[in-house]
Amino acid sequence: MKIIACGSVPTIIAPEKYFTGRVLQTPIIEKEAPARLRATLVSFEPGARTHWHTHPLGQTLYVTSGAGLAQAWGGPIQEIRAGDVISFEPGEKHWHGAGPKTTMSHVAMQEALDGVHADWMEAVTPEQYGG
Repeated sequence: MKIIACGSVPTIIAPEKYFTGRVLQTPIIEKEAPARLRATLVSFEPGARTHWHTHPLGQTLYVTSGAGLAQAWGGPIQEIRAGDVISFEPGEKHWHGAGPKTTMSHVAMQEALDGVHADWMEAVTPEQYGG
């Protein structure tokens, strides 16, 4: 058994090359091979969001607080709220983030394939974000 003490893993400001707006990331767990799981608490300020991206083995989000938006490529923007679980298929291009006037936090869970958890792409434009 291993306990990771509260406060022993620092929260970071998410890198601008993958996110628009202010986003905080608090790592929960990243298992070493042969396990592949990574889970992170991600907190978005109003208007903040990921860039378009995919995950080789898919991704599951559990919204812990607030309200936000998520979209799969070619599909409509969907509202997401605390308590919702969102599942993206392997390779499904998507983004997620806070609403224009609301904060949103979620736990992001994904597995690595050959050490890769995500493939990052272009930023979501203001027009795409606005619907």
